[in-house]
Amino acid sequence: MIAGAPAPRVIVADDDADIRALVAISVTKAGLVLVDKFPDGSSAWEGVQGSAPDLAVLDVSMPGLTGLQICRLIRADARLSGMRIILLSAAVDDASRQAGFVGGAVEYLPKPFSPRDLIERLSVLSDRVGA
Repeated sequence: MIAGAPAPRVIVADDDADIRALVAISVTKAGLVLVDKFPDGSSAWEGVQGSAPDLAVLDVSMPGLTGLQICRLIRADARLSGMRIILLSAAVDDASRQAGFVGGAVEYLPKPFSPRDLIERLSVLSDRVGA
């Protein structure tokens, strides 16, 4: 993060409450501002549109819209297209990872993930916000 700049704002979406809580803690430990947490893709997309955060951590497989669908919607919206996106997924095969990157994610973390790894990735991405 740039000294004196406000901390990047983050939304989290995962249909698993425990993972949502773990990601939210990781966001805070990375020194970022947690805007909101969502249990499904449809409410997450509404939250993204309403708050236009700097970063999003999205589960690939959620009810409503998937994280990958939200990723594509973000990339198609000029107002949101610069948002950094981390996708979380139990699918660890190369085709799934590639689909995440093609969809617009800048990071793709397999579940289960290390909270330390997530904090590190959030920190690195927060340094790139606005860059």
